[in-house]
Amino acid sequence: MIDFSGFKLSVEIRVDWSDLDIYEHVNNVSYMRFMQSGRVNFWEASGVYEYYRKSNQGTMLVSTKCDFKKSLYYPGKAIIKTKLDFIGNTSFGLKHIILNEKGELCAEGNDVVVCFDFDKNETFPVPDWLRENISKF
Repeated sequence: MIDFSGFKLSVEIRVDWSDLDIYEHVNNVSYMRFMQSGRVNFWEASGVYEYYRKSNQGTMLVSTKCDFKKSLYYPGKAIIKTKLDFIGNTSFGLKHIILNEKGELCAEGNDVVVCFDFDKNETFPVPDWLRENISKF
């Protein structure tokens, strides 16, 4: 089994019948939703969500990518593990892996997000407090 110990955040989702496609495996759109759950888990753990609620400043997804490695099936579980991939000036990246209930790698994904002020409709530099918080993950 591959070592995924660098991924400190994890969320488990039950594969639902509605996640399937005509081939009876999890549809590619569902993988994107699973990665979104990983992002939201990251936002909550790092304080991004709480900061957004108070300031109307947060993060905005600008790019996402998913490479499919192995099919997921019903019944089953999708285990989404997420970690910080990089930090730039106004952006940072997340790395996701999606495992099945056996711990087998089913997909790898990458996101790029920017810090965004929803009142001014513009990006802003990653604040020091956020750099410190997201670096823990």
